[in-house]
Amino acid sequence: MAIRFQVTFDCADPDRLARFWAGALHYRLEEAPEGFESWNDYWRAAGLPEEELFDGYDSVVDPDGVGPRLWFQKVPEGKVAKNRLHLDLRANEDREAPAAVRRERVDAEVARLTALGATVANVLTVEGNDDFYGVTMLDPEENEFCVS
Repeated sequence: MAIRFQVTFDCADPDRLARFWAGALHYRLEEAPEGFESWNDYWRAAGLPEEELFDGYDSVVDPDGVGPRLWFQKVPEGKVAKNRLHLDLRANEDREAPAAVRRERVDAEVARLTALGATVANVLTVEGNDDFYGVTMLDPEENEFCVS
């Protein structure tokens, strides 16, 4: 049996990243556990010190319960280097579609993600190979991810 897991992002603003990734992945913001009115109530009950609490969300979940939970952990230090792990978002699963159609789908997803707060870092192509096209993007805290 496979082990369930979550993907954790160290960040400065958990609520901002939770909202971005919920939109990017078509996930939903995760509500506080049953019996708690807010995540702060939950974290207080778990013994987290007041100075570590913040208003907002810090996790997102797949509404269908299939994909992993994403948790955004507030840390004091900023990002200093390239990610060692990144997410690849699949805008186009139909490998039989013409290259121009696949590129349009990727570009449409890039435009949607840009409207949510992402920025384009690099367009990935292979000269002479229309079958490969992707875009490296940065989330609002400059974590890299790819769209293909």
